[in-house]
Amino acid sequence: MLLTCQAGYEALLVRELGEAGGPPVAEQGPGWARTTGEWPAGLATLAFPHLTLLEPTEIRGESVNALAAAAAEIFLGALRGERVDAPWPNLWLGPAELVGLGRRIGAVEAAFGELVRKKLARVAKLAVPEAPRGVGPARGWFAHFVDFGRAWVSRHAFVHGQRRMADDTLAPSRSYLKVEEAYVVLGREPQAGETVCDLGAAPGGWSYSAAKRGARVTAVDNGPLKGGALDHPHIAHRREDAFKFAPAPGEGFDWLFCDLVEEPHHVLRHIVAPWLARGWCRRFVVNLKFGRVDPLALRRELAAPGSPFAPCAVPPRLRHLFHDREEFTLVGSLAA
Repeated sequence: MLLTCQAGYEALLVRELGEAGGPPVAEQGPGWARTTGEWPAGLATLAFPHLTLLEPTEIRGESVNALAAAAAEIFLGALRGERVDAPWPNLWLGPAELVGLGRRIGAVEAAFGELVRKKLARVAKLAVPEAPRGVGPARGWFAHFVDFGRAWVSRHAFVHGQRRMADDTLAPSRSYLKVEEAYVVLGREPQAGETVCDLGAAPGGWSYSAAKRGARVTAVDNGPLKGGALDHPHIAHRREDAFKFAPAPGEGFDWLFCDLVEEPHHVLRHIVAPWLARGWCRRFVVNLKFGRVDPLALRRELAAPGSPFAPCAVPPRLRHLFHDREEFTLVGSLAA
């Protein structure tokens, strides 16, 4: 396998893979690690991988044309006897830390596309330059460059859900991108008419994200809202302490949002645990900062039987998002 992650978090990816019983890592670089063993049973639950190439093949070449020809030969060979009638992901990746590699990858991708068009124009037209939304296995074409003359390619991958999201000029903060990405991991987003409680809302990025979809948001924070969240007709701003806020008797919310710059155990103990145990929400998006704790120890705690997430219908999805920094994002829902 070749697993990709956010650059700078390779060591945590390798540690997490080892704790899950994964095979030893043969090599690693900025934003990736490669193993020689088989897929461990718990890989789909790991937090740090973004995309996992399954049974990848190495290609090498000194020139753009040589690399494109090697890739096209593998791709076209794998298509023999297969009928392609639906759009297929066509992903070309590599570490941005290698200056100029992005241009190289783009040139190889273009040359590869031309070779495929010459042989199978109908198939080439169905290529989509992005991973499928959501979480799960995918079949298409996945190429990850580890250097200018070397890449690993595969027809099969596992998509863990992370992806770069488009910004919104009205969004009050960068954190807006995190909740937009979290919807992709969960496979669901707030709907018109649903209710959302956003604890620690200011300056309002998460509240704005839900409100622009027509949800009715209670934004709880002593700080001010800004940008598109300020005076939004679907957002009621409550200037209160997020740790002291509780729904009125008999009241509940469809969604709990929580993105607080606080020690994660404090958030778990005083917000997540009571909200989930008392059924005050149906679904949740929670962000936990791990800058001052061991993230893998925290991950083990969250998966333990006594975790605050025990009331969930299924274990929540824990991810280190494309737009996360030193933090985890958890998404999930309660049992009916």
